[in-house]
Amino acid sequence: MQAETKRSAASRSVFEPLVDQKTVLLTTYKRDGTGVGTPVHIAVDGNRAFVRTWDSTWKLKRVRNNPEVEVGPCMVGGEPTGPAIRAHARILGGDESAYAEEMLAHKYPVLHGVLIPLVHRLTGNQTMHIELRPVDG
Repeated sequence: MQAETKRSAASRSVFEPLVDQKTVLLTTYKRDGTGVGTPVHIAVDGNRAFVRTWDSTWKLKRVRNNPEVEVGPCMVGGEPTGPAIRAHARILGGDESAYAEEMLAHKYPVLHGVLIPLVHRLTGNQTMHIELRPVDG
């Protein structure tokens, strides 16, 4: 029984505390090492998580320069409500991006299934998806 408990604890995702979280604070880093936090929506799939943005945002540019990020629970306005998790960010394309889009649309049907893609299209922005994987997992 004790081995089973250890096994189930080890198989839990580092991102498990964020599964039901509506908004998280994604902290990306400038070239000088300064962290910049941005509240974003998140969808968790096991030991990875997905966020979306559009192609011209500063957070996407910072991820391209430095993929090391932190993500933690927060209020809608970005005030942290718990500890942050160190993660590695990767910009997705093709089928991986489509999968991330599905995950976000499933969690937020109206917002990410309809409204945000519509706004991105109307403003001429390309939607980009970012995968987060824990640094220690």
